[in-house]
Amino acid sequence: MKVVNGTIRELIEAWDGKAVVTRYDRESGAWIFIAIHSDFLGIPVGGSRMMVYPSPEDGLKDALRLAGGMTRKWASIDVPFGGGKAVLALSRPLGEEGRDGLLLRYARLLNSLHGSFATGEDIGTTPRDMTLLARETEWVYGRNLETGEVVDPGPFTALGVMAGVRAALRHLEGNDELKGRSILVQGVGDVGGPFARFAAEAGAQVLVSDLDGARARGVADGIGARLVPPEDVYSTPCDVYAPCAVGATLNRKTIPRLGCRIVAGSANNQLEESEDAERLFEREILYAPDYVVNAGGAVAFGVLAQRETSEERVREKVARLGPILTSIFDEAKERRESPLHAAERRIARVLEGMRA
Repeated sequence: MKVVNGTIRELIEAWDGKAVVTRYDRESGAWIFIAIHSDFLGIPVGGSRMMVYPSPEDGLKDALRLAGGMTRKWASIDVPFGGGKAVLALSRPLGEEGRDGLLLRYARLLNSLHGSFATGEDIGTTPRDMTLLARETEWVYGRNLETGEVVDPGPFTALGVMAGVRAALRHLEGNDELKGRSILVQGVGDVGGPFARFAAEAGAQVLVSDLDGARARGVADGIGARLVPPEDVYSTPCDVYAPCAVGATLNRKTIPRLGCRIVAGSANNQLEESEDAERLFEREILYAPDYVVNAGGAVAFGVLAQRETSEERVREKVARLGPILTSIFDEAKERRESPLHAAERRIARVLEGMRA
């Protein structure tokens, strides 16, 4: 669903989700939005994003959009959770004391929902933040339930992207060899950084770009990657373009400039609008639907929630994203359409099966 612009009331009225919990945190000046899109498959689960937004409406719009994405993500990988997302929309950066106070009050808000929503790490929050939340609320997923330790989902998300890239290469080339393939990673933070390292270790020619120049240089120097200025990302020739930062990088302006053959990355909501999938298809660029290829962290959450503590077991589950994407690519090829349509049908089948 495309989320419209408008006031808080207009945004909620136009949304197709179940509920929105809203709180203004006077002490920090932040707005807290918990968007519950669906509980059809199970308890709504999604990350908590903390960012400075131009307005509360922008934070709410992000929460609504991301919550719908979580419904699609859980259904596409057949994990029994519902779709939800939390956004802590800051009006200004907070120091450590102000941040911790906001998180503790957020934990109490989670407790008041009595299990209607569970959360984990997302952009702007850290394993430390989740540990702090977990001291106050049981509704933090992504923990080792034996030790209580909060697990960083970033590396598992990166492993899922690796599985997706290999599936895409097998589909196009008949093999999943990364040696000699060029992979451009846009955004080298908690997911893009590990993914760039995994790709380099597999023999890929890695190119990295990040708005934080120092971070980009640090990653590039560490793995022997080539730096790409942010303004040159879309036009740089490469086998794989991996958007691993903000969403909506694929749109009517950037798609004509793309120099890649495959798009497979960890960013949420990579398409600015659904029509962008058709634009990629017309350019014969293979698109790995973002809510599938970036589901490695979500898979880890699901495994940990089932009290499975073996990292090897978690990795095995994440690796299954490859065959899921292969089936999506094959179905789309047979129907001569974008993989997005095959992914949406997969979701519909899972939801229909639950209804039956």
